Order: sequence, then C-alpha cells, then structure tokens
Amino acid sequence: MSTEIKIRRFSSAETDFDSKLKALLAFETAQDDSIDEVVAGILKDVKKRGDAAVLEYTNRFDKTNAHSIAELEISQSELVGALNGLPLEQREALKAAADRVRSYHEKQLMASWQYTEADGTILGQQVTSLDRVGLYVPGGKAAYPSSVLMNAIPAKVAGVQELIMVVPTPNGEKNQLVLAAAAISGVDRVFCIGGAQAVGAMAYGTETVPQVDKIVGPGNAYVAAAKRRVFGVVGIDMVAGPSEILVICDGKTNPDWVAMDLFSQAEHDELAQAILLSPDATFLDQVYASIQRLVQTMPRQEIIKTSLSDRGALIQVRDLDEAAEISNYIAPEHLELSLEDPLAFSKKIKHAGAIFMGRDTCEALGDYCAGPNHVLPTSRTARFSSPLGVYDFQKRSSLIFVSSTGAQTLGKVAATLAYGEGLQAHAQSAEYRLKK
Repeated sequence: MSTEIKIRRFSSAETDFDSKLKALLAFETAQDDSIDEVVAGILKDVKKRGDAAVLEYTNRFDKTNAHSIAELEISQSELVGALNGLPLEQREALKAAADRVRSYHEKQLMASWQYTEADGTILGQQVTSLDRVGLYVPGGKAAYPSSVLMNAIPAKVAGVQELIMVVPTPNGEKNQLVLAAAAISGVDRVFCIGGAQAVGAMAYGTETVPQVDKIVGPGNAYVAAAKRRVFGVVGIDMVAGPSEILVICDGKTNPDWVAMDLFSQAEHDELAQAILLSPDATFLDQVYASIQRLVQTMPRQEIIKTSLSDRGALIQVRDLDEAAEISNYIAPEHLELSLEDPLAFSKKIKHAGAIFMGRDTCEALGDYCAGPNHVLPTSRTARFSSPLGVYDFQKRSSLIFVSSTGAQTLGKVAATLAYGEGLQAHAQSAEYRLKK
C-alpha cells in the first residue's frame, strides 16, 4: 500500500515564516572530512606518479583491467561510430539539441575592443580563448549526454583549441549516447577514467593525459572535493549542490503539470529541492492531490518521495509580488513563472539561474534543447553567480599603450600615488619617462 508524501505546507502569513523558510533552504555544504582525506591522498599520488597512479585507481574503482592509460582512450572513429549507430530518432534529437545550444551560445561571444585618447594613448581589452579545457562527465548508472553538449559546445564556440573529456566506465561499459554527444560537440580526446584521479590527471598532467587550463562538469562528492582542491592550479566552473526548482503559479495552470514539474527535479536525487509558491490555497490543495496520485506512476518514485518529504514545500503567499520577494531570497537554480504575463513579471526577478516563462515552458526543455545552458548556480549562489557560458572559456587581457605625451600626465599621477604608498621604485619608474 502506498504511503502519502508528507510534503511541507505553510504560509508566509505565519509569524515564524522566516525561520521555516531558512530551515527549508538549509543544506549542509561542508566537506566530508573522510572524503577530503581520501581525495587529498589520490591527488598527491597522481601528481607524483602520473599515469601509474591513475591506472591503479581506475582499475581498482571501476573494476577495469587496463594495462596503460592509452588503452583507456577512445578514438575519434569510435565516437563517430557511436553517433552513427544511434537509432535515427535519438540521433536527430541529439543533433537538434546541439544545434540549438550552439546557436544560443554563439551570441555570447565577447569581442576585443580599444579606444584612443586625445594624446594618443590607446586603452582596450583583448579577448582570447583558453587553450585546453577538461570536461568531467559522470559514468556508471548515470548517462548525461546533455551535460556533454552543455559543457563542450560553449567551449568550442569560445575557440578552445583542445577539449579533453573524461568519463568513468565501470566494468568497461561505455554509454553510446554519451560518446555520440562527444562526437557531435567536437570533443578532441576522451579517456575512460573518472573520480578524483581523473581530476588530478587533468589538473597536473600525466605522461598521457595533458594538463588543462580549466575543469568543468558535474560529478560525485569525490569529484567535487577534487575540484575544490585543484582550484588555483587550474580553473573550475563551480562546485554545484543538489538540483532545485521553484515554481511561482497564479493558480490557473493545470495542477498535474505543476506537480510533474516539481517531480522533474525531485527525481534527480533525494537531496534535490522542489518548492511551489502560490497565493491560491485551493490550487495548492489541487497540486498536493496531483502529487499523491501521480507519484505512484513514477519509476523513480522512492527518490521523489524522499526529496519532496525532506526538502520540498507548498507555500501560500500573500500575492505574486511577495512571491517575487521570496524568490529573490531563495535565488533558485531553476525558476518557473507559470503566470498570465510572465515576461512582465520576470522584471521583478533579480536572482535565478534560469527563468522559465509561461505555462508551456517546463524546466525539462531547458535541460535538453531550449538552447541556454543547463549548468546553473545552486544553493542560493545565483545571488552572485551566472550560468555556464562561452564567457567561462574566454579571458580578457587589458591593453595599455601610453603615448609619450600621455606619460607626462599619467607619470606624475602614478609617482604621487606611489610615493604615498612608500613604493619608491614604482614612483621613479614613472618619473624616468617625464621630460625634464
């Protein structure tokens, strides 16, 4: 007999609303010391022994029997073969998604610029791409070709010369859809390695795996801990928390639709968070009923039940303006505006990873094929972070070309400030350029 999901239900009118909301959003982001200790040891070993350490850990953790890292590299012909071997419908869907993701991200390219001042001094900005990027793709039970598209395509659009992908293949099992996504995204090299050892290999470089400039892509707790530790040696995209969705609804959307949208994030894992805000108490009742009925049809119903029971909520708000205020505090990864005029309402939203507007715009479309990136800030970090994009694979160099005339003015300013800071060499370096 099925059990009812005990999803939280409360109102913004309650005197202890703020504390209830904070408790709902609370998530322990502190590192597990035992995981960090294991990861530290693996990274140190990989840095010291290179290929030998990576091979040893890969054979142990993934139950493979490779004799060299070269054996674990997948050829371009195998990647193309995986793409061509997909069922026609699947291959066309993958290509359609890739085309949309590429088209969207091409509009994000930053351009170099410069201007010339009256005295001939030239100032500006030069934009260049990263040389080599590493992409981590989860393996095992997980198969995320969409993550390959979302991470690899912006890098290639940015002009990254070489894209190295790592993906664990437990028991030697390769996911053909993931390999096909690598082919269609232009990934240059793919290694069947994973875990902290793969992060270490890309961060430090080994005899076979080249060192990269930045590591992107999701992974488990060991991968996340490894990315934290190598940050500074290389760049990283982010250390993401559990997936989140916040739905703001006026009460006029089909409650089954809203319930399924909440499920779409809850099914990720038990720590995922799904929240609904609405001023309509009757509508919240209807969504609650839809949740109880529809969850019985879900293959991942146990995960959904745990997620909604532990971290989900149906919250009644005073009005939609208050919903916007609460949303900006939550700063959700995914925000659905299931409203009559979502475009106008979106102007009230300051903090969200991605904003899905209108009753037909379910979050799942953004995950796969709408075009914008699905790698988004979580755990309230949308207050200060942005989605992954082309700009994450480009960098800026300042351009400064001071004319002889300009040096007379700037030199005096610089020397005065340098003397004020007690840095005589700075001051005299500027003064040397001054005409006597």
